[in-house]
Amino acid sequence: MRRQRPAAILTLLLFIAAIILGPCQAAAAPAPKAPSRAPVETTAVSAILMDANGNILYEKDPHKQLPPASVTKIMTLLLGIEAVEQGRLKLTDQIHTSENAWRQGGSQIWLEPGEAMTAKEILIAVAVVSANDAAVALMEHIYGSEAAAVDAMNRRAEELGLKNTRFANVNGLPAPGHYMSAHDAAVIAVEAVKHPLYLEFCGIKEYWLRDGKNWLVNTNKLLWWYKGGDGLKTGWTEEAKYCFVGTAKRDSLRLIGVVFATPEPRSHLRESMKLMDWGFANYSAVPIVDKGAAVDRLRVSKGTEREVSLVAKEELNLTLPKGQQKNLQKQVLSDGSLKAPVEAGQKCGELVVLKDGKEIGKVDLVAEKAVAKAGFFRIMQDMFDTLFNLAK
Repeated sequence: MRRQRPAAILTLLLFIAAIILGPCQAAAAPAPKAPSRAPVETTAVSAILMDANGNILYEKDPHKQLPPASVTKIMTLLLGIEAVEQGRLKLTDQIHTSENAWRQGGSQIWLEPGEAMTAKEILIAVAVVSANDAAVALMEHIYGSEAAAVDAMNRRAEELGLKNTRFANVNGLPAPGHYMSAHDAAVIAVEAVKHPLYLEFCGIKEYWLRDGKNWLVNTNKLLWWYKGGDGLKTGWTEEAKYCFVGTAKRDSLRLIGVVFATPEPRSHLRESMKLMDWGFANYSAVPIVDKGAAVDRLRVSKGTEREVSLVAKEELNLTLPKGQQKNLQKQVLSDGSLKAPVEAGQKCGELVVLKDGKEIGKVDLVAEKAVAKAGFFRIMQDMFDTLFNLAK
């Protein structure tokens, strides 16, 4: 019987190994997968994920009316910041503590009756440590009473189109008939992030009050833990459980995640990060136009100037699924001409963005500057110029 040569045996063994190991090697190095858009799971009773334009990316029972705890204060802060912007409140104003504000329980900065702090300090106390006493003192100062402030909060909710929100107080302590939905909280947040001062105060990690005697540390740990995290508001009561309205911005994409009634400590932060992780993994922002950027020019009749630039009233970024950012078209819609006088900031048209023929976003176009009405001789000169040009 002939003996097989070692080289032949080695070749045979290598052939058998290739057959056996080949499938294993293929399984060990799978082809890269596209981001999964499968719905994310959350332990929150109600949740939603939006972008800064209010587009819904994910939702779970988002319209359920639930006790919001201190998430209530996203509206309290919004009205406070708007009062500053409207000139009804100065950051240097002294706010004095009433007996009513002093009696508030829960999270507080231990204001004493008659104690005064600046509006800036009070706003920061509400934003950073969710101080119930500061929230009442702030709103009493602006509106004269907490009841009047609650009415203002409910009116603002109506203006924003909120269908499942009703406020009974300004700080979210348990009260009959006081509720919000995750969807409504996100809509308030969409409005809130448009105000730089709002984000500035909510983004403060630490602050010292009373000449360094009291150290405030933000209850929103996403400021430390999460890339791009810069707001907004935590909440907890025995009734509401753990609630959170969180926001983060990466590149041009801002996401707003809201979770209501998560079960255990810090679960509201964990679940919010889970939502935003999913959002950032599956979506990206497409920059369309910057705030104040010139988009078009319109002719002005009977004005001291013959044309005015139209600029974007707000920044516009569109949130689209990754890999679906092609076939975008921009259209300028306007009347074609204006008649003086024109006010600075006057709406004169819209910049509309289309994808495959469908509108997916738009921003108002406003006059860059005012154009006064011209005098008689200037109007006559323009008429002669026009006739002369037509005769050429």
